[in-house]
Amino acid sequence: MSKKNLLLLFMAIAALTLLPGCQKIAANSVPKASKICPGKNPKFSIDFFKTNNQGQKNSKGINHVIIFNPKSPELDFKVNLGLSHKLYAKDTQGKLRKEYVPKQFRELIVGDNAKLNGQLPIAAINADYIDTADKPQGLNISRGVEYSGEFKNKRSSFGISGGSPTQRQATIQAGRRNSNVLNYNLVGGNGRFYRQGKFKDICQDLGEFACKSATNRSMAAITNQGYVILLVNDAKANSDIELSQNNQELLPDTFDNVLQGIAKNNCLGKIQEGILFDGGMSPGLYYNQKIYVENYGPIGSVFLIYKK
Repeated sequence: MSKKNLLLLFMAIAALTLLPGCQKIAANSVPKASKICPGKNPKFSIDFFKTNNQGQKNSKGINHVIIFNPKSPELDFKVNLGLSHKLYAKDTQGKLRKEYVPKQFRELIVGDNAKLNGQLPIAAINADYIDTADKPQGLNISRGVEYSGEFKNKRSSFGISGGSPTQRQATIQAGRRNSNVLNYNLVGGNGRFYRQGKFKDICQDLGEFACKSATNRSMAAITNQGYVILLVNDAKANSDIELSQNNQELLPDTFDNVLQGIAKNNCLGKIQEGILFDGGMSPGLYYNQKIYVENYGPIGSVFLIYKK
């Protein structure tokens, strides 16, 4: 064999010997995708998961949770109610029509009244209480149009303001807000258990039945960093649940445990405000084409989230 051929053979063998090592180095040099904690991710918009009663993610958790960033440009919001006509419709004299009919959670997240810019919501939660005439009891405003009941100035409400995405903010307080931009998408509730970062056990306020008997819960909370937590806790959920001492329906003195756990584990800050929505036969939660919790009582209003 000539010296030239011998040299080529040596080079080929050397290349084959080095190739696996080079491939390993190249593979190790590719940056691995790391999951950023939602509250530390500037592009975070919305997520769904289940947790136990300490706010730890659990595939068989009883707490069905949606967290979202109101300022995300990917999201938009709307409120829907049980109406016998089109949302925002007016009569022949130009007055807003408010003809209420009983509607269940499932009915309020589909159909034309649930659409925004032709799209159905990606997420929804039940909200306001309803009176005997099927009218919502609290303050409900959908895209600036008000549909409210007799307790609109007495009970607190949850909502997301209007304005550009970067200006949006979540609020929980009683009555209309001082700034009109805040009175854009609001839903009534009752039972405010966090105020300005201070937790209160509202068992006595709720009464014996709502505190210890009707223990399936629906709630909203806002953190000091502006993130929102929506939570529905219901043993009758349409998902796999494994009940245990740390994974069961919530009593009012444990609301802060699960919410603070969710906030901490997802880097959302600390809970500042918290409010209950209608419980008993009303809790409902929908995310990404699946209803995770649904009861069969009529709903006063629903809060809807859209993905652009």
